[in-house]
Amino acid sequence: MRRRPFLSGMLAALSLAGRRAYAADPGVDLLLVLAADVSLSISAARFELERRGYAEAFADPRVLRAIGEGPTGRIGVALFDWAGPGEQQVAVDWMVIGSAGDAAAFAARLLTVPRPFYGRTAIGSAIAFATDLLARAPFRADRRVIDISGDGTGNAGRSIAEARDAAVASGITVNGIVILSDPEGMPDFLKEHTNPSGGLAAYYRAVVIGGEGAFVMTAESFAAFGRALIAKLVREIA
Repeated sequence: MRRRPFLSGMLAALSLAGRRAYAADPGVDLLLVLAADVSLSISAARFELERRGYAEAFADPRVLRAIGEGPTGRIGVALFDWAGPGEQQVAVDWMVIGSAGDAAAFAARLLTVPRPFYGRTAIGSAIAFATDLLARAPFRADRRVIDISGDGTGNAGRSIAEARDAAVASGITVNGIVILSDPEGMPDFLKEHTNPSGGLAAYYRAVVIGGEGAFVMTAESFAAFGRALIAKLVREIA
């Protein structure tokens, strides 16, 4: 009989600890994985424009406003670089962005990470890596999104449809942002890669994206990538 008060006390203590842990981690409104294409078709100058676009986007007032209007006022973000099969590397691991200070910290981390790859374009492998990254996220969220950037069609690695369908089946939305390149002066193999028949955005709509509310946004050039990314983030967050 004496054990019951002790057991009741233990259960009450565990319940209180659980409530405190929940209060300490109220979750986030969105888990967002940014998958940055660093394949061979992206020159050093283009990489710098892409990197700067990612680093600066979250500091934009429109993005911070969209984040602040959510129930918790914060989102969980991770970014990784990808190219060919087996070429995926986390540049900024999971962190919370809910303020200008958080956005500055994200940018500071990202801008110190050098380019890791110059390989082929394994979009399916990138989606599979992003799905695993979401599975180990340390925050709770009802919405999970993979945001794939790219300047060309898939030409290596895991089946894109297989990886996309697996992500969608687990409740993830896969969105895309395509970066257009002028084919003038390109070798034929790059023209076909970066400017497929029907256009790169149509290719992403048909092959890459999936899930609830999935969409593709277009950056008309690498110089325009940052502006297009801001609009895309606002749409995804809101």
